[in-house]
Amino acid sequence: MRFFRRGDAGSEIPTVRDGDGDGDVEYDLRGLTSDIDGSFLAADGIARTRTALEHRELPIITLAPGVRYGSPIARPQAVVCIGQNYAAHAAESGSPVPEQPIIFFKHPNAIVGPYDPILLPRGSTRLDWEVELGVVIRSRASYIESPEAALTCVAGYITSNDVSEREFQIERSGGQWSKGKSARTFNPLGPALVPADEVDGQALRLWSTVNGEARQDSTTADMVFSIGQLVMDLSEYLVLEPGDLINTGTPQGVALSGRFPYLTVGDRVEVGIDGLGSQASVVVASLERGKSTA
Repeated sequence: MRFFRRGDAGSEIPTVRDGDGDGDVEYDLRGLTSDIDGSFLAADGIARTRTALEHRELPIITLAPGVRYGSPIARPQAVVCIGQNYAAHAAESGSPVPEQPIIFFKHPNAIVGPYDPILLPRGSTRLDWEVELGVVIRSRASYIESPEAALTCVAGYITSNDVSEREFQIERSGGQWSKGKSARTFNPLGPALVPADEVDGQALRLWSTVNGEARQDSTTADMVFSIGQLVMDLSEYLVLEPGDLINTGTPQGVALSGRFPYLTVGDRVEVGIDGLGSQASVVVASLERGKSTA
């Protein structure tokens, strides 16, 4: 089962496919929910969707070719990010493996669809890519006592690109990373939200390419802190709400390593996670001033 949001920015339609392929029939979810958001997830929306599919209660939706894919989740209250959660990435960044999870935040309005462009910010010279496993929360998580209990708070998983401007992040940061993480379009998500009970979140290959050339290739098994450990740790310091997104860190192979050039206008970035789907974004100059592409 794969959840999507289809249509123009701001007017996406929630849909679901009862399978994992592009050719699967797509069903209209508007009889169950107005959107795929925290309220839907908190109200057992995934289970209700599964039941509705089993009873053939959802109408098929026919969309015109090329209809946009939006972010599969709408309006998260928080985007919580984990830094250096792969040992090899910590090493290429010149840092030791962290003893505790490193936490920073992206502004939620950085989220865009999986094929929307990435806007090069004004003054940017060090634009970078980071493929990451996104974890979507389904129920409030506060003071969780074990990694196993923490996993029961997870709704599903999603392909995420934690786009970063390294000069903003490091030289202009004042010691915090969020300046280099929160620009408009800096978090392409999707194409699909996949229920947590349908994949093994700790056994997923994740990869990235730039202009067709390989950059990252690793597996979530190499995380320093597992998904359950991350949710448990975060719940000690903040309350995670339904619909919140956790970006769980990126493996080695980013431009910050010095092995690859930073992104420039016209570059095409692809990131993907086996079982969750891939996305592709082209870098464009941010000269226009239009509405959000969330």
